[in-house]
Amino acid sequence: MSNKSLVQDVRIKAIVAFLKRMYEICIRSFDFLTQPRFSLKEQVFFAKRLSFLVVAGVTPVEGLSILREQMISQSHALVLDHILRDVTSGQSLAKSFAKFPEMFSDFAVHIIKIGESSGTLSQNLEYLAEELKKKQSLRRKIVGACVYPALITLATLGIIAFLMLYLFPKIMPIFISLRTTLPLSTRIVMTLSVFFQHWGLLIIGLLTIFIFGFGIALGRHKELHLVFDRVLLQVPIIGTMIQYYNIANISRTLGLLLKSGVSLSEALTIAADATKNLVFRQECTQLAASVTRGEKVSSYLRKRRHRFPDIFSHMVAVGEKSGTLSQTLSYLSEMYENEVEDFTKNLSTLIEPALMICMGVLVGFVAIAIITPIYSITQNLHG
Repeated sequence: MSNKSLVQDVRIKAIVAFLKRMYEICIRSFDFLTQPRFSLKEQVFFAKRLSFLVVAGVTPVEGLSILREQMISQSHALVLDHILRDVTSGQSLAKSFAKFPEMFSDFAVHIIKIGESSGTLSQNLEYLAEELKKKQSLRRKIVGACVYPALITLATLGIIAFLMLYLFPKIMPIFISLRTTLPLSTRIVMTLSVFFQHWGLLIIGLLTIFIFGFGIALGRHKELHLVFDRVLLQVPIIGTMIQYYNIANISRTLGLLLKSGVSLSEALTIAADATKNLVFRQECTQLAASVTRGEKVSSYLRKRRHRFPDIFSHMVAVGEKSGTLSQTLSYLSEMYENEVEDFTKNLSTLIEPALMICMGVLVGFVAIAIITPIYSITQNLHG
C-alpha cells in the first residue's frame, strides 16, 4: 500500500472516530436532558403535600398514590410508580428515593431516612419543605436582581441592531454619494454596519457554539469547572455575593441535618454533595476529613479566612462550646441570606444607573452618526 493510501486511510479513521465521539456526546447529552427532574418549586410542593397527608393520618403508600394521581408529567408519574412498587414491597421510602438522584438530592434522602427511623417523617418532611422554600426564595432574589439589567441590555442591543442593520443601510447610499468627508462617528458606524451585515450571523453562530460548548465542558470536566468557580469568586461584588450565597446554603443544610441527628462528618459530606459550587464543595469535603481526624470545625474555618469570614468562624466556635451548633448554623444561614438580599438590592442600585448611562451613550453615538450627515445635507440645501 502506498504512503498516499495510508495517509488517506488514517484520515478516514480519524474522521470516523471523531463522528462516533460526537454521536456519543450527543446521545449522553440527550439522555441527561431527558432524565426526569424535579425543579426546586416541585420539590417544595411534593415535600409539603406528602407531609400534610402523613400528618392527616394517611400512610406513605397512600400519600404517594394520591400524589401520583396529581402528577401531570408522565416521566414524574413513572418515577412515582416505581417508588410505589418499592415501598409496597417493603422497601424504605428513603432507599427508594435514593434511586432517583436527579429528582431527590442526598440531603432530602437523609432527612426522610432519619424521619422514618425516628418516627418523625411528617415533621422532617415539613422541615425539608421549609428549607427548600428558603433556598428557592434566595435563588429568586438573585435571579430577580439580574432580570432588569438583562432586559435593559437586550432592549438596547435590539435598538442598536435595528439602527445599524436596517435603518443605516437604507440611508448609506446617500452618504456615500456625498463628495464630502463624513464625520468620524458616521465612518465608524458605517464600517461596523458593513462588517455585521456580512459576518453578523457567523459571529452569532460562533458565540452560540462557544457558549453551548463551554457549558458542556463545565459539566464534563471538573477541573475546568473548579477553575471557573474560583475565577467567579474573585470578581468584585459578584464574588462576595456568590460566597455568601453558598455559605447560607451550607449553613442551612448543616443546621437541619445536625438537628435531625446526623453526625457532623456525615452532615458535611452531604452538604458537599448538595453544593453546586465546586470550590465550596471542596471546602466541605476537606472540612469533613478534618472533623474525622478530631479537629474542630472552627479551627479549620480560621485557616480558610479567604473563603469563610471571621464572624462565621467565631459564631461556629461559640456554637461548638455551648453545644448549640445546629441552632447557630441555622442563625448564620438566615444572617447570610439577609446579606445576599442586601447585596442583590445594592447590585441593582449600582448597576442600573451605570447600565443606563452606557446604553444611552451607545444609542446616542449611533443616532449622532446618522443625524450629523443628514443635518449637513439640509444645511447645504438651505445654503
